Formats: sequence, structure tokens, C-alpha cells
Amino acid sequence: MRADQDTALAPGTVADTDDPASRIALRVAARRDEAQGIVSFELRHPEGLALPPFDPGAHLLVEAAPGMTRAYSLCNDPGERDRYLIAVLHGADPHGGSAALHRHLVPGMTLRASKPRNAFAMSPAARRSILLGGGIGITPLLAMAELLASRQADFSLHYCTRDAARTAFAQRIASSRFAANTQLHHDDGPASQRFDAERVLARPDAHTHVYVCGPAGFIAHAMSTAQRLGWAESQLHREYFAAPAIAKGTVADGVFDLVLASSGRRIAVNAGQSAAQALQEAGVPLVMSCEQGVCGTCVTTVLRGTPDHRDHYLTQEDRQRNDCFMPCCSRAFGGELVLDL
Repeated sequence: MRADQDTALAPGTVADTDDPASRIALRVAARRDEAQGIVSFELRHPEGLALPPFDPGAHLLVEAAPGMTRAYSLCNDPGERDRYLIAVLHGADPHGGSAALHRHLVPGMTLRASKPRNAFAMSPAARRSILLGGGIGITPLLAMAELLASRQADFSLHYCTRDAARTAFAQRIASSRFAANTQLHHDDGPASQRFDAERVLARPDAHTHVYVCGPAGFIAHAMSTAQRLGWAESQLHREYFAAPAIAKGTVADGVFDLVLASSGRRIAVNAGQSAAQALQEAGVPLVMSCEQGVCGTCVTTVLRGTPDHRDHYLTQEDRQRNDCFMPCCSRAFGGELVLDL
């Protein structure tokens, strides 16, 4: 769930790869309809104990259904240790993880999830912050706004949605300590209240950082505007919830081999098949979540070969070193990749 400047982890870090054995049990304490197609779930420790702490931008890997793990941002105040709050948008796929949670998860039930992981961390160097959220992308920004408001920091939050019916957490925001820092922008509203990236990002300065989360088109618009106006890449942070489409014919889609360094076993990856699918079909255990290259769950160490990186998680430094890749979406330049498996 990271891209370019979206992490506080050292480039290439794979230590936070999810281990199913380390997941924790969480009880659903409450469920609430937040907006059209969006439901929030309040999660607590089954025995009422304190939960592992988290920083703004963190997410949980939730077991949404048997064999299906999905990432959801934590959107409550990071100072709270007694609960986690996630919001789930009902996706277009009726068989997807989000749809399963909408159908089946009710108060009293227990689920399993990872401890909080953060691939969208805030910069400690920022004296001012601009938070830009589109749709369900508001979720990690709410946690950021809670922390910034508690510190009386200088920040603004811009929340863009199609209309009021699709604006989750509107009442919470209106009564929050960051209400005065927040502007709502609806696509169906008057022109005067629509989001204007040129105006919001008009005055770049070295001490301000910009955080963007939402649909790929929203992120692309905000980032391209910021870059054109002179913002430095180190000041721009973004998190994708779904990967942007890859243009056909721009990357190699041919057959290549994966070599497992521990055994020398060779596994063919066919055209139209992901490396992750090939590994799983060959019986090689691999934990995945988003399956689109945005969450970082399946990051795997590469010992030899050149990956064709198609993810939106690894930094440019990661990619240039070519020592890891995301088998759920990335492929290979050349005939093979030797993996530390």
C-alpha cells in the first residue's frame, strides 16, 4: 500500500511481511453504516485488554473469509488503545473480501487480523500537512487528522466524494476537534466548493508535506498537479487501495522461471499467470492480501535476476536494487528470477 515516498520503512524492508501465526483475535464490538456502501467495524480485544499501538496511516490485514486476507486502514484516534476502527467499502466483486465482511460480520463475532502495519507513515519533519482524501481514501487520513489536532499542528484536510450520501464519517468530522481544518468537496455540489488542486497546492514550501489517498485517478491528479507546481517528491506521500491500470504492450508478459534457492526447484510462470499463482499451484506457501501490488504482504527477496516491477508499494530505491519483488503482480525481464525461498 505504498508508493514512492509512502513509507517510514527502510527501502527493501521485508521484516513486516505478515505471518499468519502472529495474527491476533479481535471481537466485533459494533457495526455501523457510515455512508452508501460503506460500513465501519469497531474491533476490540476479546478479553478487554489493550491492543497493540498504531501510528496514523497504519492498516490491519484482516481474514475476511477462509483463505482471503484483505488490508483495511485504521481510522480511529491513534491514542486509543482499547479499540480499532476500520471502514469497508462494498466492492464490485460479490465474491471479494469486502463483500464477505458486509454480508457476514456482525457484533459479537470474532475475526483474526495482523498487528498494525504502516506503509503510509507521516513525516516527522513536516511543520505543516495537507491531507487529501477521495472516497474511502479518507480512512487513514482521519487517524492523521486526530493526531495532528491533538498536537494543535498546522494542517488542512480536504475530503472529496461524489455526493453527501457517499460521505462517510460526516457527523464525526463535523463534531471533531479538526472540523475547522476540514473542507468537504462533493462532485454534485456547486462549482465554488469543488476540489481545486491548483488552489490547495498553490504554494509549495520545504516544510509542508502532502498526503493523498483515494482512487487512482484522484491520486494521479493530485500528484501531477503538485509536481507541476514545484513540490519535491520527498514531500509527496500517497497510498493506493487499488492498483492503477497498466497500459498494454508497455511491459514484458512472456514466460519466465522462478528458481527456489533453497532447493534449486524451477517453476515456470506462463503468460497470463502471475508469479504468485505459479508458486501457489506448485505448493509453495505464500501469504497475499490485495493481489494488486499495493499492500506489500507478499514481498519476496530476489537473489538473482531483474524483476519487472508493476507494483505500487516498493520505492524507487527498492526497485533499483532489484533485491525484492511483488509476485502477485510483477514479472521478470529475462528468463528467470532466483528467489530466497
